[in-house]
Amino acid sequence: MQSISVKAPSSTANLGPGFDVFGLAIDAFYDEITLTKTKSGITISTADNIPTNPENNTAGLVVKNMKKKFKIKKGIEIKIKKGVPPGFGMGSSAASAAATAIAFDKLFGLKLDGNTLVEFAGSGEKASAGTIHYDNVAASVLGGFVIVKTDPLDVIRIDPPINLRMCVAVPKLVVPKKKTKVSRGVIPNKVKLTDSVLNISNASAIVAGFMKKDPKLIGNSIKDVIVEPARQHMIPGYTKVKQNALRAGALGVTISGAGPSVIAFTEKSANLKKISLAMSKGFASANIKCQTIICKPSKGAIVKKK
Repeated sequence: MQSISVKAPSSTANLGPGFDVFGLAIDAFYDEITLTKTKSGITISTADNIPTNPENNTAGLVVKNMKKKFKIKKGIEIKIKKGVPPGFGMGSSAASAAATAIAFDKLFGLKLDGNTLVEFAGSGEKASAGTIHYDNVAASVLGGFVIVKTDPLDVIRIDPPINLRMCVAVPKLVVPKKKTKVSRGVIPNKVKLTDSVLNISNASAIVAGFMKKDPKLIGNSIKDVIVEPARQHMIPGYTKVKQNALRAGALGVTISGAGPSVIAFTEKSANLKKISLAMSKGFASANIKCQTIICKPSKGAIVKKK
């Protein structure tokens, strides 16, 4: 095999109280990566506005780390086609990293297990977030709902309810470079025990909701009293977007990942267009335009058939 293409889905991380632990693959957007064997080195080609130096590129770092680990001498050309908007809390860098790890595994017949693929994909997150974290990449690699245990890394995957639906509002804002790093910087270093207990109880109920295939239990438990209050000032109109979505029939609303996208959770039977419109009006109250996407949980990264 000389060349392979893999596409990986966008994802939402945290789901409210599950900061750095929960991830969910969603079919809103996809990134596509093509790896081709070359004589030597790592080159990146793309029509998108992203770094092409492998050291500063998520996919480039993944290839570099996998080449080194498995002592692969061959060169690699990485073609990147971005579908997931970078910097909007939809796991953009993670989708590229996930697709790259799986493509590399298949291209060289490594037959790596899920945890190892997630670990390599996570190593690429350093390029965009400044730190390695696994919630988005685990969701993009494995699909469905994931719980990330670290030290040692162990990802638990659960199939989501088939009637779970999400409305995502992506505001038209200029996001700062290294936005994830900036939004991690506002999180408090110390939290009250009562807040921690509340978040743990809600996070536990979300897991139970996924196990019981119960969108209502999931949505009603998406409440976060630690990270969301610290970050919401970075999203103009956030409070209104949330209020509007809940009034229109959303079960739970939170910041998608590090934001600024806002995600509403509900079930298939809800009026999804009404919720999306309500979220748009919430952003409009702060003079912000937004794109809304109705989506559902997605399977993980897949090899594209030639």
